Order: sequence, then C-alpha cells, then structure tokens
Amino acid sequence: MLKGFVRKCYYLLPVILLLIIGKALHAQSLKKTSGPEKISQFQFKTIVIDAGHGGKDPGAHGAFSNEKTVALSIARKLKDAILNDMPGINVVMTRSTDKFIELHRRAEIANETKANLFISIHCNSTPQKKGTRSGALLLVYGFHRKQEQLEAIRENASIYKEKDYKKKYNGYGEDAAVNAIVLAAFQQRYRKQSIHFGNLVDDEFTGTDGRHSAGVHEQGLLVLQQSGMPGILIETGFINNPSDEKYLNSAQGQGEIVKSVVKAIGKYKAGL
Repeated sequence: MLKGFVRKCYYLLPVILLLIIGKALHAQSLKKTSGPEKISQFQFKTIVIDAGHGGKDPGAHGAFSNEKTVALSIARKLKDAILNDMPGINVVMTRSTDKFIELHRRAEIANETKANLFISIHCNSTPQKKGTRSGALLLVYGFHRKQEQLEAIRENASIYKEKDYKKKYNGYGEDAAVNAIVLAAFQQRYRKQSIHFGNLVDDEFTGTDGRHSAGVHEQGLLVLQQSGMPGILIETGFINNPSDEKYLNSAQGQGEIVKSVVKAIGKYKAGL
C-alpha cells in the first residue's frame, strides 16, 4: 500500500509543480495589470440604458403619473447626456418608446451588444396610496433575507405579463418567488464593480443633489441576474410620495438625476 502511495505521488509531482508555477505566473500578471496601467487599458465602449416597464406594464402609480413614463423620460435624457458629454461611448436603449419588453430580452440586448455597463431606470413605491418614504435607492444583484427582497419581488412581477414566463425563468412562480431568488445563480463576477458604481451614483445623489438615499442594496433582480456585465437598478424616487412624484416629473428633477448618473459614469470609467 505504501509503495502504491509513493508511486501516485511520483506521478502527481509534475502536475503539482505545474500548478504552483501557473499560480505564481498568474499572480505576477495581476501585479503587472493592477493600478493605473490596468485602468488605462480598460476598453469602456458601450452602456445599455433600460427604461423599466413599458406598454401593458405601467409599473408603479403616483397621483398623476406612472413609472413607465417617468423611467422612459429619464432614460432618454440620460442617453442624450452621455452622447453629448462622453464622445466615443455607444449608448443602447432597451426601449425608446412605450413598448413592453420582456425582462429576459432586456438582458439579452445588453449581452448581445457586449455592454460594459447596464443601467436600469425605475421609480419606487410603497403599498400606501400616498407613501411617506422618499428618496433614491440603488440596487445590485444579490440575495438577502425575505424581508429585504420587497423591491425585487415588485420589479420581478413584470414577468407575469409575459407568455410562458415559468419556462423562461426556470419555474419562477407567484407562490415560489423567494425560492426562485434563492436558487438563482449569484453573479459574483460583477458584484464588486456593480456595488462600486452604485456607490458612485449614491454619492452624487446625496452629496451633489442633497437628496435622501437608502444607499446600495443587494436584491434578487432577474433583469440584473441575466446581464453579463456590471449593472445597477436605480429607484429614482417614490412615485407615490407627492413630493418625490413632483420632483421625478419636473425638468429640474430629471436633469439632476441625469447629471448625477453621468458624473458617476465618468468617475467609474476613470477608475475613481
């Protein structure tokens, strides 16, 4: 038995050595590409802007407006601002009109264009007709406890307006919403970049615009789960809060939101 063990070790020794050498070379390559040099080599070319909801899916409602309309208006202005302020950046919209786009198709558009960043624009809401909560919220894909998944369950509800949604989303059903979130594969690869970009946007909302924000949170959002790049979902404000609704529909409010997101993109692109 001892001879057999020694023989196995003898044959495995070259493999072990190769693994050690490979690991050392990989570590060396990481050192060479870290810092400013790595950032300067980063090819940031395409941003996908996703205006939430649309068509037969109005999203959340306020006293005089709905989420799909506000989200599209902000998304359009954001596209124009990026193209104007950031030459060389290609901007792709998942929808440019009042059209219903399935969640999986939104992610497909981002993946097909090989986007470097995915930004989904939404409005928040509370169960009350006139909500008292206000301010922004930045969401990245992740999983937390059931009571922390309220925004995800509300935003994911768009799939119920799709045909064959159970097949498209691996059996995601109304009675098993939270279970589906648990079973979803957590996209660790882009988690750090997504959180970093979310924090940059949050800093602009709070520091520059002086708005209240709940910060960056992880949620089981299907549209982000299926997107193969860093991405965030921006809850721009509570549309059923009278003050927020007025701000979200005003030229000043939408202008501030857009300007803050563009500034955050610039910092993210520069590696700040």
